[in-house]
Amino acid sequence: MKLAEALQERADLNRKISELTQRIRQNCLVQEGEKTNEDPNVLMTELDGCIDRLCSLMAAINKTNNSAEVNGRTLTDIIAEKDAMKLKLTAYRQFVNEAGNRTQRARFSEIKIMNAVDVQQLQKKADLCAKRIRELDNTLQQANWTIDLEE
Repeated sequence: MKLAEALQERADLNRKISELTQRIRQNCLVQEGEKTNEDPNVLMTELDGCIDRLCSLMAAINKTNNSAEVNGRTLTDIIAEKDAMKLKLTAYRQFVNEAGNRTQRARFSEIKIMNAVDVQQLQKKADLCAKRIRELDNTLQQANWTIDLEE
């Protein structure tokens, strides 16, 4: 199994676990003399199986990410850099939006509110972060379809 297939299965399992949890909640109480639409015990058994599979899958994915290398870096390192870049991008974009409001005047007074940062420079930093995220994502996607999952 390729790493990408394992990642897809992990996403499917997470969705299924969420759905099963909701179905169990909908069927855990019943009015006296009535029957539930689905047997919560059967659903619980299915939930346990999904969670067990997810656990082993996550361990295998983490093991693979820690050992597989692309350009001398582990996938874990690449993922960590991508996550850090996403944090920077979010912060930079928030700063650009705040600072992009130009000069303002406070109420009816003559006090000017000015930018304390160079918006243009900050936007360039945000653009570089976005570009780096795309590059890292492309590297990860390519690796995911070429690297075998370690089980």
